[in-house]
Amino acid sequence: MIDHVDLDRVGAEALVARQVAGVINVAPSTSGRYPNLGPEILVEAGVPLIDDVGPTAFSRLREGDVVRIDGDTVYDLDGLMLVKGMRQTSESVAESMTAARAGLAVQLEAFASNTMEYLRRERDLLLDGIGVPDLRTSFDGRHVLVVVRGYHYREDLLALRHYVREYKPLLIGVDGGADALLEEGLRPHVIVGDMDSVSDEALRCGAEIVVHAYRDGNAPGLARVQDLGIEPVVFPAAGTSEDAALLLADEGGAALIVAVGTHATLVEFLDKGRAGMASTFLTRLRVGGKLVDAKGVSRLYRQRIPAYSLVLLVLATALAFLVALYVTPGGSLYREYFATDWDHFIRWLHGLL
Repeated sequence: MIDHVDLDRVGAEALVARQVAGVINVAPSTSGRYPNLGPEILVEAGVPLIDDVGPTAFSRLREGDVVRIDGDTVYDLDGLMLVKGMRQTSESVAESMTAARAGLAVQLEAFASNTMEYLRRERDLLLDGIGVPDLRTSFDGRHVLVVVRGYHYREDLLALRHYVREYKPLLIGVDGGADALLEEGLRPHVIVGDMDSVSDEALRCGAEIVVHAYRDGNAPGLARVQDLGIEPVVFPAAGTSEDAALLLADEGGAALIVAVGTHATLVEFLDKGRAGMASTFLTRLRVGGKLVDAKGVSRLYRQRIPAYSLVLLVLATALAFLVALYVTPGGSLYREYFATDWDHFIRWLHGLL
């Protein structure tokens, strides 16, 4: 049971990955503000979605209760009706998406207004980097990989495994992005966030911890980190933790910032469900050309094969051929031929290199 207006894509994908038997949403999964992607993902995965059952559901249902879903109604095992809502189907989701797209222009205007308000309040941070804390970790001239547990982060990390092995970028995990790195066998150098979705294991991995705080200095995640015996750096900023990570890398002098699972499009900004996502739009403008989305890297990057590997391969092949030539009965018939064409072989090898 969740209470999530405009269920977003990341939340829905997480529910599907957990193989839930059904989802009961206290709030409307689609409010009509914009075409959010969550309900469609659940319905296509065959997960029953009962929508808008109302806040009284929290008093009628407890964690661990066994219930039965029949149509748009939830019953207990004795047949007593507990809550009733709207059962989402492919048709109802399609209708909601059509209606939401009609109101997208209004959301675009609100997004633009929020963007200007954020720019007014945070122009010193965005334009001059005032307020970005100094870290022990040096980003100067390095590649930096920023990982957010967002859209297709697993696929992106998989596509970048050769890039990470070869270039050895500094790794920043944004909240749960730190756990995503650990799952891939990578240890983050820096963890940034409000610490609401990162594990204790990740916090204890030895990374430098940056607690994202509100602009007034209030940092809800600070106490949790200090309770683990870790003294973090506090970064007050009005944007998201994703923005804070990008600003830290940029202000620290990173040569290239590769983003995994971050938000890049207008629909993704709105799908996050926060007016403050306008900050991400401006942060991306501030970071500029050094920011590359992981999907772009996976399309452009190909693992380089060093020249010495080709040389060793050719020499090993030639050695195996010579050994076979001299130990094979009747090899004398080929030795004369090989000696005659040795010069051609050398020329071919020179042309290959």
